[in-house]
Amino acid sequence: MTHPSFPDRRHFLTTLLGAGAAGFASAQGAALNYKGENIQFGLVTYMWGADWDLPTLIANCQQVEVLGVELRIEHAHKVEPNLTAAQREDVRQRFEDSPVEVLGMGTNCEFHSGDPDEVKKQIALARDYIKLSHDIGGSGVKVKPNNLPKDVPVEKTLEQIGKSLAELGDHALGFGQEIRLEVHGGVSDLGHIRTVMQAADRPNVRVCWNSNDQDLAGEGIEANFAKVQDYLGRTTHIREVNEGAYPYDKLAKLLVGVDYDGWVLLEARTKPADRVAALAEQKKLFMELVTQARKAA
Repeated sequence: MTHPSFPDRRHFLTTLLGAGAAGFASAQGAALNYKGENIQFGLVTYMWGADWDLPTLIANCQQVEVLGVELRIEHAHKVEPNLTAAQREDVRQRFEDSPVEVLGMGTNCEFHSGDPDEVKKQIALARDYIKLSHDIGGSGVKVKPNNLPKDVPVEKTLEQIGKSLAELGDHALGFGQEIRLEVHGGVSDLGHIRTVMQAADRPNVRVCWNSNDQDLAGEGIEANFAKVQDYLGRTTHIREVNEGAYPYDKLAKLLVGVDYDGWVLLEARTKPADRVAALAEQKKLFMELVTQARKAA
C-alpha cells in the first residue's frame, strides 16, 4: 500500500474513469480527495449468499453491481477442493464471462492447536485451497487465527500461527495468492494480530480487518487500526452498516486515510426478505460513508 503525497498516474486515471467510490460523489460537486478512490464493495457469501448456487450468486451480484465475491466454503455454490480440473475451469469461465470478480476462498483453516499433527493437517488443507483459488481465478485465501489454548503461553501460540502463515505465504507465492488472516475468534486483539504478522514476515501474508467489537477496546478504533494498518490485505470484512453500534463512518475515514486499495466485503448476519435489494442498500450506505470521508480528507 502506497501513501503518495500527490496523485500518481493510477490515481489520475481512476479518477477520470470514476472507479470505486467516485461514482458516489454528490450532485453538489464537492471535491473528492484521491485517497480511497480504489475502495470497492463486495460480498462474502456467508450468510446472504450461502444458499445461492454459482449462476445465481453471479447474477444477483451483477444485478446490483456488487462486483467482487469471497466464496465461503461448504455453501451452495459448491466450490471446493474436490472439483476436477474441468470443473475449476468452468468456475473460472463463469466469472470471466461476467463483470463479477472472484476474490478467492473464505476458509476455516486455523493454526493455533497444541497438536503439531493438527497444525500440519490445517496447513495441508490451506494449500489445497490456495491451488483451488488459483485455478478459479481468485487472488487469495482467507484463514483464521481463532484461539489461544489456555495451557500454552500466548506468545508461543502467536508465534506458531505466524510461522504457519509464513510457510503458507511461501507456498502461495508460486500461485500468485495472498494469505488473508481474518481477525477472528479468540485472537481478535489487534496487538496480538500485529505480533502474528511480525512472526509471519511475508509480503503476501496480510490482515483481513473484520469489524469486531474488540476493535473499539482500549484507546479505540483509531489506535487499534494503527497497529495493523501496514499489514492490511486486499479484503476487509464488515457487517450491515445500519445494524448495531460499530462506527463504520470511522472505519471509512481510516481506510481513506491510508488510501486503502482493496475490497470491503459484506459478511451479513441478518435475514432480510429480499437479500438482493438489501445488498444494494448496503453498498449504497457504505460507499456514501467512503465519499463523505473522501470529502473530509
